[in-house]
Formats: sequence, C-alpha cells, structure tokens
Amino acid sequence: MTDTTPSKGQLIAGRVLSGLVILFLLFDAGLKLVSPETAIKYSPPGLGWPLEVGTMYLLGLLLLIPTLLHIWPRTAILGAILITGYLGGAISTHVRIDSPLFSHSLFGVYLGLMLWGGLWLRDPRLRALIPLQRGASA
Repeated sequence: MTDTTPSKGQLIAGRVLSGLVILFLLFDAGLKLVSPETAIKYSPPGLGWPLEVGTMYLLGLLLLIPTLLHIWPRTAILGAILITGYLGGAISTHVRIDSPLFSHSLFGVYLGLMLWGGLWLRDPRLRALIPLQRGASA
C-alpha cells in the first residue's frame, strides 16, 4: 500500500491550480448571472445556443452549482465530475462551430486538466483512487 498523503509542495501546487480554475469558473458563472447582457454581447456568434438572458442564467447556474460543490472538500470530487460534464459541452460546442482549436476548442481541456490535476495533488482520496507511479514496478 502506498502513502497517498500529499507533500507540502504538492498541496500548495494543488491549491494554486484549483484556485485558478475556481476563480475563472466563478467569474464566468457570475458574469452570466449578474450581467447576462454582457455575456451575450461577448459570446461568439453561431454557438447554437439562444443568446438570451434566460439562457445565460441557466448556463450560469449550471456552472455555479458544481463549482460551489468543488470548493467544499467533502464534495470536491462530485463537483469536478459535474464541471467536467459542463466543460465537455463547451468543447463540443466549439468543435461543432469550427472554433480555433488551441485557443477555443481545447480551452475546456486545459481547464479540466488543471481542475483534476489540482484536485489530485491535494486530495488523498483521489490519489488513492488514481495512484500515479514513477517508473516500472515489479
């Protein structure tokens, strides 16, 4: 059995990664909830979503709830799973409209890697579930 307790450096790195993702997601959800007209104004055309206030409120709530779940340590993994689903929808939307690959379509992948990487670095439960090992073991 391997020790799944993160080192101090891993814990700090995990908190920084998680914090960056959480700040971005809270900003994105907050913009959709507080100023949906601004979110509509800066949304790329042709997404296939109705660019209406109601849609922005719905998307904001669908992002805010799992982000809040992710912030609370007891439900962080559930929040990460739900955020991953939201990001998958964003990725598929951008792929469908042929957005630029590295700046738009893969942005959700970058956020997802940071989200799960930060969680893995700081959460012993996830480290026990997904034990990454260095080198070959006998």
